[in-house]
Amino acid sequence: MRAIRCAVFGAGHFGRYHAQKYAALPGAELVAVVDPDADRARALAAEVGTRAATSIDEVEGSIEAASVAVPTHSHHDVATRLLEAGIHVLIEKPIAETIEQADALVALAAARGRILQVGHLQRFLLRRMEVSERVFRPLYIEATRIAPFKPRGTDVGVVLDLMIHDIDLILALVQSPVLAVDAVGAPVVTTSEDLVNARLRFANGCVATATASRIGFKTERRLRIFQPESYISIDLAERRMVEIHRGEGPGIVPGLPGIARHEATWPDGDDLMAEIADFVDCVREGRQPLVTGADGRRALETAMRVTESLSRSLAAAGFAGLPAQG
Repeated sequence: MRAIRCAVFGAGHFGRYHAQKYAALPGAELVAVVDPDADRARALAAEVGTRAATSIDEVEGSIEAASVAVPTHSHHDVATRLLEAGIHVLIEKPIAETIEQADALVALAAARGRILQVGHLQRFLLRRMEVSERVFRPLYIEATRIAPFKPRGTDVGVVLDLMIHDIDLILALVQSPVLAVDAVGAPVVTTSEDLVNARLRFANGCVATATASRIGFKTERRLRIFQPESYISIDLAERRMVEIHRGEGPGIVPGLPGIARHEATWPDGDDLMAEIADFVDCVREGRQPLVTGADGRRALETAMRVTESLSRSLAAAGFAGLPAQG
């Protein structure tokens, strides 16, 4: 199996994880870690056993694929340079700061025939749990994502920081255009929103609610799916799923069908390694990834609609508003 020559752009928190996975992945050769901070690039490069660089000029021509794990405001510029150089790109979520930037990246990747994968990591967990095989006609989805406060990630609000994970999952499960968005929330410890509840209404009649908080006292990541004749409850943090559906045999109420209950758990897995392995395989095989640039663009657009609705609800309550995000 030919090794795909790769680099990681960004030597920060996420870049370190990406570099570790490439260094350990059979079929990938980590050529370099690239960061404008030379000291930081050297430190991470030494940790994973590769060389350090400070710009794309130092690695262009020696790599085929790259992870973009730089701050969100630099996603567009870095990914554009890479795609223009003919390099396949895995970009951390969100795909970009604005819809216009996302559209430009998707169009550029298509024009150059390059893969553009977006790092919506939770898709790989749902694939491992075979959730899509159980969801056939969702009528209502409820997503909850709560985390304790961490200074990292506060360059964006909680919608782009946390809720966008669930927005992507909901869009993937429903597979229908979003007709309407209604959101409420508030900034609590930062100048951006820290707690948000959003309601999404889809063209096929499905309704979804998503709640995200980064000021919780516990960690909670849950997904509940209601559909005809079945209900699925998923604990994403514990990788546990309970499925209740119409079964055979006598029911608990005379005259009604039986109810079957199935519970399953999955061992802890390395979903980031699965994501990066999928990216490398896509480069080698010339196929589309599980999460495409178009998927990342749809998630960003919906997240923007959530923040716009939130800004309107805050304005109606007399609040000055939120900082612009795209």
